[in-house]
Formats: sequence, structure tokens, C-alpha cells
Amino acid sequence: MTLTLQNVSKVEGGATHIHPTDLTLEKGTMNVLLGPTSAGKTTLMRLMAGLDKPTTGKIIWQGEDVTGQRVQDRKVAMVYQQFINYPSMSVYDNIASPMRLMGLDKAEIDTRVRETAELMQLTPQIDRKPLELSGGQQQRCALARALVKNAGLVLLDEPLANLDYKLREELRAEIPRIFEKSGSIFVYATTEPEEALLLGGNCATLWQGRVTQFGPTPTVYRKPADATTARVFSDPPMNFIEVEKTGDRLRFGGGQEVPAVRIGVNLPDGTYTAGFRPNHLSLDAIDGGLSFDTTLSVTEITGSETFVHVRHDGQRWVGLVHGVRHLDPGQALTVHLDTRHIYIFGADGRLVQPAPYAEAA
Repeated sequence: MTLTLQNVSKVEGGATHIHPTDLTLEKGTMNVLLGPTSAGKTTLMRLMAGLDKPTTGKIIWQGEDVTGQRVQDRKVAMVYQQFINYPSMSVYDNIASPMRLMGLDKAEIDTRVRETAELMQLTPQIDRKPLELSGGQQQRCALARALVKNAGLVLLDEPLANLDYKLREELRAEIPRIFEKSGSIFVYATTEPEEALLLGGNCATLWQGRVTQFGPTPTVYRKPADATTARVFSDPPMNFIEVEKTGDRLRFGGGQEVPAVRIGVNLPDGTYTAGFRPNHLSLDAIDGGLSFDTTLSVTEITGSETFVHVRHDGQRWVGLVHGVRHLDPGQALTVHLDTRHIYIFGADGRLVQPAPYAEAA
């Protein structure tokens, strides 16, 4: 069982929402679509489901061209960010509703409803109405209604975005378990890199309607194909600085130099872009690391961590540092960077050297 997109694009009103895309999703895989708002995640899912028709290309499902086939004729289930349940029906009847439309007999419906309710930990609430449930239970009910169809393709469009932190964490832990038991192709859209890493499986990064990279999630994270993918798979986005390779030296913007033996030893002489994630920028000195003189713009305290926004040589950087830091906007601030976490990108934005730490991971 596979879902294949061949040169699929979507253009409306002269605007390109999805650029020509080739993608193959295999049976029994979790596939995360990761990208910012308006990157094209929902549009791509609607094309997969058959809710929209592509401008170009074909959609192949289990070896059959289903490009023009109605969504009602496909074994597809979709759960949206705004979970939808029938308020006048019990949890049992909500889950049973798609099977009744399919014309299944009562005994089979009852068996599948109770099995799915047990899987979703909804058995104690099976006779309740949706408004008598917590937000997490309501979303589990919507998920159960999707899963009970035994759909080969399950599309989840930011299904946890409207839930509070505790409920999100609870369902994030449950979804991989549910996925393993179903054997379907799962496609899960999110704007959060952390969520993509927690879900695992494969990841497709999207930026302005383009799939920039697709592969095992840890590989896409550790070895982004280009600066755009690295930016997408980092929250806050990856920081960048120009670097010049001359002989056995690397010179960073602002005057810092390091021996090329640490990073970039095999790079031809020339100008590159170095990238590093916010959590690798530190306010504490690092043995053998780089130090940059910056000016503090603002800090954001998030419990046990602090986002530090600084300016350096015309660039805006963000650092994520441990602890609560009380700092004054406008003050001079020295930040430190471990060279093991620096990525090097070429003039075309393509990755030419992963971070040494990522290479070893």
C-alpha cells in the first residue's frame, strides 16, 4: 500500500500554493508535514485526500490513478485542528456514524466501535455526549471516528493545536501507539519542530509551497539539505553568519577566526554561510568555542529558560539559554558558540558540511 504524488502542483488565481512535488508514502509509516503557517501543509493534505484536484500531476493510491476520484470513493480519513463531533450523539454513536453510512451490519459496527473506544481509552465515556467530555477526550473521539473507518490513509491537520499543554503532551504520546496498531499511512501536519521529533517516522519540510526535504525525521533534523530546511526545522529559526575560508583559517563576520581543522577543513577557499540553532548559543564561555560581541534587544523568560534576542554585525540572532536571566535591553553582551554545532552552507544555500556533532550522532 503506497500513496504516490507525481509532479503534483496546485495553482489558484495565478498564485502557486504547491509547486511541482514528487512524494511517496509507504504503508505503516508516520509522515510529518512540518512548516510554518501558509507553507502549504493543508493544501497538500487536501490534494492527498481528493478534496481538491491538482493543477498538474497524478496521485497514485495502491497502484491506481485516483487523481479525479471523489473523496467519498477513497479510503481516507481526516481530522482537523478544530475537532468536530456531533453534539447530540453519544461517543458510541459518534464513532459508529461513518460505519452506518457505509451500511455495515450492527454486530460489526458494535465490535469495531468498542475496540476503537478501548484503543482511544474512551470506554468509560462511551455513553456520554461530547460536551460532557474534556478537550482531550473530545479530540480522541474525533480521532476514533476517523480510525474506525479502517482507512488506509489517515490525515491529521494540526489536530492538537487548540488543546492545552497537558492534553497535547498526553495525545502526542498516544498517537504513535495508535499509529502502530492501525497499520495505515499517517500524515500529520504541524508547525512545531519539537512535535515532529517526538512523533518520529518520516518528515517532509515545507516552505512557501515547496517540499524542501523528505526522509527519516532524525536525519532531516541533523542533516538539513539546505538553509531553508534548517530554518524550518528549528524553533526559533536557525541563526546565520557569513564565514570566509582562506587557507587553513575560517573568518566569521565580526572578525572571529578559528583553524579550519575544527570545521570546514575540506572546503575550497571562498565565502559561505554558517548556521547554528538557538539552543547552541550560550552566555557562558565554551572551551575552544567562538565568542561574539553583541547588543541585547530583548529577553523572553519561559519558566526555566530564557530566549535572548541579540544583534551582531547587522544580523539578528536568538539564543535559548538555561535559567532565568535578568538582562537590560541595549546592553553589550558576549555570546559563545561551540564550533561542533556549526553547519556550513554554500552560496546556493545547499548544505556543504553538517555540524561535526550532527555528523557523529
